[in-house]
Amino acid sequence: MTRILSLVFLLLTVNALLLKSDNQPPTASRVTTLFDFGWRFYRGAAQGAEAPNYRDASWRAIDLPHDWSSEDVPGTNSPFSAKAISQVSGGFTTGGTGWYRKTFVVPESQRGQRIQLQFDGVYMNAEVWLNGQRLGAHPYGYTSFWYDVTDKVQFGANNVLAVQVRNEGQNSRWYSGSGIYRHVWLRVLAPVHIEPWGTYLTTPTVTAATAQVKAETQVRNEATQPATLTVVTSLRSPAGQQVARLETKQTLTAGSNARVQQTLSVPSPALWSVDTPVLYTARTQVFRGPQLLDQVETSFGIRTVSFDPQQGLRLNGQALKLKGGCIHHDNGPLGAKAYDRAEERKIELLKASGYNAIRCSHNPPSPALLDACDRLGMLVIDEAFDMWREAKNPEDYHRYFAAWWQRDVASMVLRDRNHPSIILWSLGNEIPERGKPEGVATAKELASYVRKLDATRPITAAVNGLGPDKDPYFAVLDVAGYNYATAGDHHQADIYGQDHARLPKRIMYGSESYPLEAFGSWMAVRDKPYVVGDFVWTAVDYIGEASIGWLGYMQKPEFYPWNLAFCGDIDICGWKRPQSYYRDALWKENQVSLFVQAPTLSFPTNPKKEEWSKWEWHDVLADWTWPGQEGKPLTVEVYSSCEQVELVLNNQSLGIKPTNRSTHYTATWSVPYQAGELKAIGHTGGQSVGSATLRTATPPTRLALKADRTELRADGQDLSYITVELVDEQGTRHPKAQFPLTFEVTGPGVIVGVGNANPTSTESYQSPQRTTWQGRALVVVKATRQPGTITLRAQGQALPAASIALESR
Repeated sequence: MTRILSLVFLLLTVNALLLKSDNQPPTASRVTTLFDFGWRFYRGAAQGAEAPNYRDASWRAIDLPHDWSSEDVPGTNSPFSAKAISQVSGGFTTGGTGWYRKTFVVPESQRGQRIQLQFDGVYMNAEVWLNGQRLGAHPYGYTSFWYDVTDKVQFGANNVLAVQVRNEGQNSRWYSGSGIYRHVWLRVLAPVHIEPWGTYLTTPTVTAATAQVKAETQVRNEATQPATLTVVTSLRSPAGQQVARLETKQTLTAGSNARVQQTLSVPSPALWSVDTPVLYTARTQVFRGPQLLDQVETSFGIRTVSFDPQQGLRLNGQALKLKGGCIHHDNGPLGAKAYDRAEERKIELLKASGYNAIRCSHNPPSPALLDACDRLGMLVIDEAFDMWREAKNPEDYHRYFAAWWQRDVASMVLRDRNHPSIILWSLGNEIPERGKPEGVATAKELASYVRKLDATRPITAAVNGLGPDKDPYFAVLDVAGYNYATAGDHHQADIYGQDHARLPKRIMYGSESYPLEAFGSWMAVRDKPYVVGDFVWTAVDYIGEASIGWLGYMQKPEFYPWNLAFCGDIDICGWKRPQSYYRDALWKENQVSLFVQAPTLSFPTNPKKEEWSKWEWHDVLADWTWPGQEGKPLTVEVYSSCEQVELVLNNQSLGIKPTNRSTHYTATWSVPYQAGELKAIGHTGGQSVGSATLRTATPPTRLALKADRTELRADGQDLSYITVELVDEQGTRHPKAQFPLTFEVTGPGVIVGVGNANPTSTESYQSPQRTTWQGRALVVVKATRQPGTITLRAQGQALPAASIALESR
């Protein structure tokens, strides 16, 4: 009996193993490791630091992503300096030279494999060595690049990776940051493998019944023998179910590569859109016989995009207007550091404010930002350059364009072309030679190369100085981006209409527009089918181009200590500014917001500001706390998409006014100030459908802490954004309270950024302290790689300390 039971147990065990083998994919040799941890950094020149035996023990231990320009200038408590070479353009931040070193081991067991290092972004002029051997240089600060380092790796022993970064001279018109500010990756591959960015998925035919998916795979054989391979592509639905599978045989000689083309069909496809961002997954596998050599998974969306002057932009056959905004790449208090969560939060905030499109101005973004756009449903214009051969700054990319443009365009397109969020490739922004024959010739070169790499998306560019002399340049483009085309109900000139009359086949959009002209810009989009959208400058505020949203152009060194542009709908801490609420009224139904014109200017103005410089918004505040103004008239503005708005002060109605297109969705009252409650009530169809309230604040009595997320991943990268407010006994934030606060973190977390959105504050972004502005401050906490409870404690003035707990798992 014992023998029978043993035999039965053995058979059951073997059967279980066989079932497991059938249901689980064979293991490939590809191993991808996030290479962000355990670096050392030195700010300044370090002669000989590329040598493996260089002594770096005194260098600072850091993790990536990293940006030294957002750190305090050595010997100070601020990242800003009036003497900085970057001046107003760079927000008075400091670049220079920096060095990074990392020591690591590649196990002996991986000998015979291919080893690759990939950098997602380094600003700028990166030069890379491994074990003292130079891998190469990469001048452009915004494109990804990689090296095969197999012949330079020491297996089973220490390896030293050294990177010199030089952000020198005047090379940017905005804040660029400095250093290895995006992720670094180490890949271990079989000699026969899929090349980096070697999968390409398109959906040329989409119907309700089926979608045709074309899969192209670049396979390389770096072995010494020929290989007969099977390339298998399988597609999985968002629920993880396999919906299509195809095998293709391919023979590769040693040292060669091949492009394997496959066409698969997906029945009853779920379409990707801004409202339903459905993502499929393609699993690409390379087999030699039964052996799995390599495997890559790629997310993609099934959708159609078309542009024409009669029907405008159509996504999946449905008309769609682009509610867009331009963004720079920095993340406010974090500088240029591209943490995945920081990029995701940026898109979440924009979606919540009605945006459905962003323009990546004026450079390719981080992969993490595009991943977030795919997941959340945000359309993207992916832009290559801010200049070509002619300079905007003495040390900018024009010095490298001739030698590098093809490699950088290839990096952008090959890396990004599987993202369903991307609907347009932009060749550049406000290119100086755009109106010259040589500029048109360059545009043709660029456009031809982009189409060679990806012919599924139209090509655009952002063009300023609009006029018929730009027609040859526009003729190269599929969709025309207009920077600051004043158009709409309240303008004398209608450039959109004039150009449409001349060139009725041209498809247009506002690639940049002024906040102050939001109404006219959006009315042009609404009224004209050939104008497919509008992108305000800017959707999110940023460091650099300091004060264009207040002091404007022309900019001067005397503008210090201004360091923020102060023109964004959303400020650098992620808080909505008044113009964002006005845009709500333009884009959404039943919106009501309430603001008060400041009785005295919030900041001194620039008496020499150029008339065309209009990036500011009205000097209004969400504030009904005005001591000393009792009985004096204050101007109250209500932005609303309701039919009418009623204003009520301390339960007394001050009247009802219309808010519609004829009033520019704005109603204004002159109200003698008295403390209490000011309320705007929106009415549509005779019903109250929305309201906004301002209350007079009494002196603050406590600190209120609120986190955007209280559960984090213990991965050394995840972030929580914590707003600290000074509130009174009723919980009303005091909009004028400017108190210094200090912060302390206990548990497995660290503070990686502090801010308050004050455009003239020169306080540190990294010290655990900040003065509140308009009654609040922001603390960004990063989880370490240890799980546990993280506690942030805030204290200041004579107020009791307050804390908030986060869980890191």
